[in-house]
Amino acid sequence: MTDLLIEEAARRFALLGEPTRLRILHALMDATELPVGEIARRTGTSRFNASAHLTRLSAAGLVARRRAGTSIYYRSVDENLPRICEWMRESLRSRVR
Repeated sequence: MTDLLIEEAARRFALLGEPTRLRILHALMDATELPVGEIARRTGTSRFNASAHLTRLSAAGLVARRRAGTSIYYRSVDENLPRICEWMRESLRSRVR
């Protein structure tokens, strides 16, 4: 692994190391697409907080957004995310047993 890839991986892990962002990604992986208000409701955070996290996730290429009138809808776009989450879930389960 090159130094550049190591640094990019560290940035990605730091981004995924925040619980609210993981909740947001989980909500988006369970749905095709959600508006900000619904993401906030499902994750137990404010619209403002959800929007701030979604901006960071979008900048990293993990989610995409589209505008429909006055609403902004988000969807998960990184096809590796479900596998990463499942791998982590299995790793954690084996440690808790």
